[in-house]
Amino acid sequence: MFEKILIANRGEIALRILRACRELGIKTVAVHSEADTHAKYVRLADESVCIGPPPSAQSYLNVPAIISAAEVTDAEAIHPGYGFLSENADFGERVEQSGFVFIGPRPETIRLMGDKVSAKDAMKAAGVPCVPGSDGALPEDPKEIVKIARAVGYPVIIKAAGGGGGRGMRVVHTEAALLNAVTTTRAEAQAAFGNPVVYMEKFLENPRHVEIQILADQHGNAVYLGERDCSMQRRHQKVIEEAPAPGIDRKAIAKVGERCAEACRKIGYRGAGTFEFLYENGEFYFIEMNTRVQVEHPVTELITGIDIVQAQIRIAAGEKLWFRQRDIEFRGHAIECRINAEDPFKFTPSPGRITNWHTPGGPGIRVDSHVYNGYTVPPHYDSMIGKLIAYGDTREQAIRRMRIALSEMMVEGIKTNIPLHQTLMLDPRFNEGGTSIHYLEHKLIHRNEVQD
Repeated sequence: MFEKILIANRGEIALRILRACRELGIKTVAVHSEADTHAKYVRLADESVCIGPPPSAQSYLNVPAIISAAEVTDAEAIHPGYGFLSENADFGERVEQSGFVFIGPRPETIRLMGDKVSAKDAMKAAGVPCVPGSDGALPEDPKEIVKIARAVGYPVIIKAAGGGGGRGMRVVHTEAALLNAVTTTRAEAQAAFGNPVVYMEKFLENPRHVEIQILADQHGNAVYLGERDCSMQRRHQKVIEEAPAPGIDRKAIAKVGERCAEACRKIGYRGAGTFEFLYENGEFYFIEMNTRVQVEHPVTELITGIDIVQAQIRIAAGEKLWFRQRDIEFRGHAIECRINAEDPFKFTPSPGRITNWHTPGGPGIRVDSHVYNGYTVPPHYDSMIGKLIAYGDTREQAIRRMRIALSEMMVEGIKTNIPLHQTLMLDPRFNEGGTSIHYLEHKLIHRNEVQD
């Protein structure tokens, strides 16, 4: 096992990794920008290194500074968390070339799964169901593009091969708009990701977003830890996640889960990862793989009893998975609400000093957050300041506990999206379960129209 790990991230995930390390008896190094000097995880780490000014490009994305921090503190491994450099194959390569262990997949695997075209090809080869679409990247010939779209059937969606986070995609409903959409998406993809390659998929009208969590070691063992429903989204950004996904047959989950595990064995995957699917009319369609720990990993931890972050560390240290698929038991239901520093309905960021911070407790309640009384939310980073998770024996109990927890949680001095979560926990459709990825967007549009 490692003696010291550098945490190349910030916020709640930095604190989450630090806690996992402390439980394993591993010393920690926290790197931070000048804006995060007084962060809780910086104070709790065994060592800390300031790696630059507040802008991410000069600090958390500054690879030489992170490598230097690992060198001067004599760390053995680097955990990238999520976001920032976590899915950057070049960073993983630099880490390993510099003599450190990258706590994540091999760089070549990150590249394979980071390119949506090659990822889809790999999944097809492994028998994982994919969305109907173009066979790889779209050609340059306009006539061929039109022919592909006609074969797939409108509406279609044009996606950037190097895209992610809801960026680099455009829905096309008619042939008249097709070629312009392809040209525009290519230009945006080049500007945003340095890769102009785009591909086409059938646009599913009313799907759910269901994802499969996996763990795989470097000895050829892989398991799936069930599924999460992340359909409550706004602009392709998840708002609420839950596990298991309500109303989906367990045999269907087991079938797609085993295919995901088999895909990991075939591509030599290492570490934690998530296969994301659109689910419609009883069918799963692979869309992408996240080669890192997910924001929503706590709901899976609660229904399986498996610490995913500790598993990442143990796998990176060369250990074999210490359990098999048949050993995994799924119990109860867990729901996670992302707590963001933003207006609950206009979604404008709300950085600033938190004058009162009180988190809820009680049976089945977990709060993952780096925030404290007097903490100043910086304007430079993502607006998420914490995650509130409720666990119950049933989905109904988890929802009731979440309602109580949201009513107890106090955040003053800034705006948060807690009122939105309170509204959703009382929403009849959410309580019924199985809403599509478009449900929240439509609900917000209707709300704005009523208010206008």
